[in-house]
Amino acid sequence: MFKTDPQAPDRFVTPVDEVFVRNHLGPHPRLDRATWSLTVEGLVERPLRLDFQALLGLPQTSLTAVHECFGNPLHPTVPTRAVTNLEWSGVPLSAVLELAGPRPQARHVWLEGADRGDFAGQSDVSFLKDLPLDQAGAEVVLAHTMNGEPLRPNHGYPVRAVAPLMFGTNSVKWLSRIVLAADRPEHLFTTHFYTRVLPGESESRPVREKDVSSKLLTPADGSTVPAGAREIAGYAWSTTEVTTVEVAVDDADWQPAVLDRRGPDPTWQRFRLRADLAPGPHRIRCRATDSAGRVQPLDGDRNAVHEIRVVAEDGA
Repeated sequence: MFKTDPQAPDRFVTPVDEVFVRNHLGPHPRLDRATWSLTVEGLVERPLRLDFQALLGLPQTSLTAVHECFGNPLHPTVPTRAVTNLEWSGVPLSAVLELAGPRPQARHVWLEGADRGDFAGQSDVSFLKDLPLDQAGAEVVLAHTMNGEPLRPNHGYPVRAVAPLMFGTNSVKWLSRIVLAADRPEHLFTTHFYTRVLPGESESRPVREKDVSSKLLTPADGSTVPAGAREIAGYAWSTTEVTTVEVAVDDADWQPAVLDRRGPDPTWQRFRLRADLAPGPHRIRCRATDSAGRVQPLDGDRNAVHEIRVVAEDGA
């Protein structure tokens, strides 16, 4: 999870050492660039097997994007607040698909990692995700670099998928196989877990696009701070641009914070508000709204408003 530093509590890019790690299937695979390969198969005109050097020979791209864990699939409404903002470099999935030549019947891209293990009563399962072909071809990057350095083994070395507008569960690590298919796969991590019914809807859909959310980083939760005027700050993010962030101190009304605009990349956006904290304990909350009109719920869901507690003291 993102950790704050008293000297730089809201760094725009998260250091690799502080990026959260999530594995469903036990110890991560130990892969070697020299022997790793990626197969592209299914409804394609030209099945491929690409080694690492072949991948480096394709067009490269870079972007900065929010990387957020959806949460435990066994408890999908419980907030985790595991979120980072990272620089990625790699090959656009579209370049690989162009080499393979999708057939007209292809509608979905299956992304499979090299990790296998047991989960939720099933044995020897792989980590498999699927995305609509049009969306995956336009957005997904096959990344080999994080923050300017090669991927570390626990982050998907040597190559992982990065779906920058989606929750991290769709950014398959240790990528080993891509399949183009006419239909979605029936699989533990596609149609059983990582599905949900959104507010106002009646049918379940796969967990893909990020929710609107925000997180307070300054001051730190549980800290003691000087009483008086001080800055309250954090980051907000969504699949679309966040348009407003409001902050509430104790039982006062929500106040609009100053919010940075989002640039061309799907990064998080810094917000800040100057507030006067009287001596004593305080509860501080933040609430974001995005350009699609989605607002963070006050409670009851994984992206419920973030709340911190601080104590203000004279002379602290």
